[in-house]
Order: sequence, then structure tokens, then C-alpha cells
Amino acid sequence: MRPAEQRRRGKGLASTLLWLAILAVGALAIGGFVFNTEASRPGPAAQGETFIVERGASVTGIGQALEREGLVRDARLFRATHFVYAREKVLQAGEYEIPPHASLRAIIDMLSQGDALQHAITFPEGITIVGVMRILRESDVLTGEMPEPPPEGSVLPETYNVQRGMTRAGLLAQMREAHDKALAEIWAARQPNLPVATPEQLVTLASIVERETGVARERPLVAAVIVNRLRRPMRLEMDSTIIYGVCVRHPGRCRDGRLVDARGQPRVIRQSEIALNTGYNTYRIDGLPPTPISNPGRAALEATANPAQSDAIFFVADGTGGHAFTATIAEHNAAVARWRVIERERLAAERGN
Repeated sequence: MRPAEQRRRGKGLASTLLWLAILAVGALAIGGFVFNTEASRPGPAAQGETFIVERGASVTGIGQALEREGLVRDARLFRATHFVYAREKVLQAGEYEIPPHASLRAIIDMLSQGDALQHAITFPEGITIVGVMRILRESDVLTGEMPEPPPEGSVLPETYNVQRGMTRAGLLAQMREAHDKALAEIWAARQPNLPVATPEQLVTLASIVERETGVARERPLVAAVIVNRLRRPMRLEMDSTIIYGVCVRHPGRCRDGRLVDARGQPRVIRQSEIALNTGYNTYRIDGLPPTPISNPGRAALEATANPAQSDAIFFVADGTGGHAFTATIAEHNAAVARWRVIERERLAAERGN
């Protein structure tokens, strides 16, 4: 073959390859555009729906579940979209609120970011471990076996936002970690010369403060009364310790840390229970009880670590939902007398109705 003819054929082949390359690039561009359009176009669901990604579910399984529920058109396209746009990201377990007409990319972004629904589980301040375990057991959001109950006073009661499927043991561990962190911070910032030697004793004192008043502004004053009694020293004589000891000794007499009668209705402390030495009854023992009597919240811990500057050693209900704090027995007896009058008037009004 002559050189000139070889050159012409070489140019023709190069031109053909160039055109093929241009066509291939064009086809890829068009294909990419079409794929991106399909992955980004509104989905088929006309209404928002809740969708649960189970732990350990594969991308294929998730896509098939989305297709069955009508949230995506094609599970294979879902899998391909994940491969193209998020193959290095794990689709996280959880409960998701898929909005109406969510695109494939929007769903994959939501699942890969773990933007799952949060469920609030509230543990009231001053709750006992028995109450904590009951809430864990009865939750329909949590999963897994019930863990062993931890020691009283070892968890931080507050509202925890959790994803559906979180384990009961996992949430309990989170509550214990929150308690340990809060206690370390509060212990480090406590007033000097408190009559407690360890963080654990601070928790015990705070657990009594928590159960003695439901009025937030009174916590530092209740803490001051207990601290003043410990310094004298004199017995604490706190009703909450009677109740806790009875609940430990006779669980059938209690519900949610409160004394109840045979019908399950709240009742007052009996005289026989005041005389009962349960090991916790501070009418019968000196100093603090051997363990906390509840799980105090952060506010009670802070109030106990920094009690009010007060010489009060008594307090009694004042009829307004709070208490009257006094420093002498004469003042205390007068406050008790006023409370008795209020009690009699309330009882008469109830009987009149």
C-alpha cells in the first residue's frame, strides 16, 4: 500500500475514533442527565409516610421495602442512585418521616444522614429506680431485653430524645453517663465545708431534697435545713426517708415511690411507720441514709451543692404548696399550728361538698 493511501486511511480511522469518542461522551452526558433527572424528580407518594429502616438492613432490602410502600418507583433505581451518589455512606437504622413526593436523592440523603424521628421519653426528677425500670419496660419505642437495675441515685432524670429501636440497655447507659458527667461538674463547683465527704453523699442528700419539695425555688432552703442539721448534729427527721424505707421493706404499700392504701389511693404516713426502723428512716437513724432515696435531677444536685445561707432547721407546709422555714422550735410550732388550722378548714370544706 502506498504511503499516501496509508495516510488517508490513518486519518479516516482517527476521524472515526474521534467521532465515536464524541458520541460516547455525548451518550454518557445524556445518560447522566437522564439518570440525574430521574433520581431528582418527585417521588410517587402523594402523602408523607413513616418508614422504618431496621438495623442491619441492606441497601437492596431498603429499596425493596420503599418500593412496596410506594415511596419509590423502582428498587433497582434506588440502589443505583445510592451507588452513584452515596456509595461510601451507610443508610442508618431508624424511623423516618418521608415527605410527600420525596425524590430518590432526598430519601437517600435523609437515610444516610440519620435524620430519623426522635421520641421523647421523660423520667421525672426524683423518680426511683423502680420507676425508671417501669418506664423502660413499658416503652414501645425501645427494644431489647431489660437490663439489670442500677443502684438508686445513679441515673440523671430528664427528657431523653431517642430513635425508635434504641435498646433499653443503651438508654439506661446513657442516663448513667449523664449522671456521672453532671455530678462531676457539680461536685467540682460545690460550696466549701459542706458536711458531705464524697460525691455519693451529695447525691444522697440531694435525693432527700428532691423528694421533700416540688417547688424549685425551695430546694436551696431545704438543702440548707439538712446541712444545718448535719452540722449540729441532729437527726434529719425527713418524711421522705420514712416513705422510701417502707417502700423497700413493703413494696405492696407503695406505687411510684408514694404510699398507697388497699385501694391504691395515696395516703399519709402511719404512726407505726414513723416508728419503723427500716435503715432509711431518719427519725430512727443518725445522719444520712445508707443510699440515695431517689434519683435527683440536675437542679436538686446544684441546690444541694450550693445551699442557701440560712439558719433554718425546720420546715412545714404553709398551705400554698410551699413550706414555712424556721430557725427555732417556737417558730416551728407556730408554723405547724397554722398548718393544722388550714388542714382542718380544708377537711371541713371537703365534707361540706
